[in-house]
Amino acid sequence: MRRKLELHIKRVFDIVAASLLLLLLSPFLLLVILLLKMESRAPAIYVSQRVGANYHIFDLYKFRSMIPDADKQLEMLKDKNMYSSRRTLEYDKQEANVTAGVEEHSGSVLLYQDDRVVDENEYLREKAIKEGSAFKKFGDDPRITKLGSFIRNTSIDELPQLFNIIKGDMSLVGNRPLPLYEAEKLTTDFASQRFLAPAGLTGLWQITKRGKADMTEEERVALDVQYAREFSLWLDIKILFKTIPSMFQNESV
Repeated sequence: MRRKLELHIKRVFDIVAASLLLLLLSPFLLLVILLLKMESRAPAIYVSQRVGANYHIFDLYKFRSMIPDADKQLEMLKDKNMYSSRRTLEYDKQEANVTAGVEEHSGSVLLYQDDRVVDENEYLREKAIKEGSAFKKFGDDPRITKLGSFIRNTSIDELPQLFNIIKGDMSLVGNRPLPLYEAEKLTTDFASQRFLAPAGLTGLWQITKRGKADMTEEERVALDVQYAREFSLWLDIKILFKTIPSMFQNESV
């Protein structure tokens, strides 16, 4: 009952706050649209399907910060994915620890397959590289335009999502809605808990780890699950107050 009441109050607050922000920011939003149109003939608003609370799929709005057809170049950038490199590095560290005798048990675990016998650590490392990370974030992404780099670093590109909030797709505070290709990889019982929380414009991950190159996939999922389990009006207020300084963190990673 308390959870339902908080969600109702949260929804009323979202509508009022998002409407006021749109009213106050409308001249600035029009200016951004004008500048984006001067930089490129492409549409100033980028629309992308995202997965929100309870796996609800919706059209998310953002100011365009990349060149046209940027999504089609994802495969070319897979080697630059920050999360994949961190994931592989973690397995490298585990393997080094075993070699140095840091872990309590000695020796390696052997896995017997139909055609070979492999070391467990090497198998997990190969599996991580083959499957790739659920999340995608690229260092020095060549698809980002000059103006796009500025609006991403200041989170201005996210402002059109105020319309998503009014529509009910999102909340001011929650877990970031994910692209379909990311959401479909978060299938474990633990990771899927992140989708129990509302999708949000800002959230726990943004105020703690956003823009940091040492962010791992596991850390991000853990923060999302923590918010899904603990979210409250008081936690939302604290996150909102901490959001402004986090908006200006470096997004070159």
